[in-house]
Amino acid sequence: MGMVDISNKTPILRVARARGTIVLKSTTIDVIKEGNVKKGDVFETAKIAGMLAVKRTPELIPHCHPIPIEGVDFSFHMHGNRIDVECEVKAHYKTGVEMEALTGVSVALLTIWDMVKYLEKDENGQYPMTQIKDIEVLEKRKGE
Repeated sequence: MGMVDISNKTPILRVARARGTIVLKSTTIDVIKEGNVKKGDVFETAKIAGMLAVKRTPELIPHCHPIPIEGVDFSFHMHGNRIDVECEVKAHYKTGVEMEALTGVSVALLTIWDMVKYLEKDENGQYPMTQIKDIEVLEKRKGE
């Protein structure tokens, strides 16, 4: 057992999009909208963390191939007390990039949580409202 042998495959454009959601208190959403989070710009920080995670996916997931990533894009959509994060990854390679997109989304969501956890804690230091959920691959394509 080990890494899948892709040596006979031809490099081709691979694209994957993944999405996930974080549920926060509405008061936390207001602080994010106002740009008053103590640790800084939530979305810019989550984007940078997510991009770094995409590039380090094979260091985290043992059977993933190191892929020469050519493009990463993040989008953040706020609605109610939820933030949806989408990550799109592109590369010309022999295998898909869905694990990279999923890793990027996951780390971006965790970064958002980390940046606002002081606003999310209850009087006992717990997170009764905060949830990360619905992480999924939205699209996987190969070819031009």
